Amino acid sequence: MSKPGQNGGHDGEFNIVVNGKAKRLEKQALTFLEVVKLAYLIPPAEGDIIYTVVFHNAEQEQRNGTLVAGQSVSIRNGTSFDVKHAVRS
Repeated sequence: MSKPGQNGGHDGEFNIVVNGKAKRLEKQALTFLEVVKLAYLIPPAEGDIIYTVVFHNAEQEQRNGTLVAGQSVSIRNGTSFDVKHAVRS
């Protein structure tokens, strides 16, 4: 029997989507920086880059929201992220 927040007993594997691409992870909590790295394996060109991370269908009380630097989110199967970047002017 699985405990709440444990992905329904699926061996700790979570299928999520980051910028439209499927990802499989073995951890339930993701930090802002980890999500950005999943979205941009090769970071955008140098400059003062700002990232915006929006999540949907998370495994926590706030199912949808925005993630900022220093925060983390608890995921489940089907959690999705939209990560965008811009150059600070």
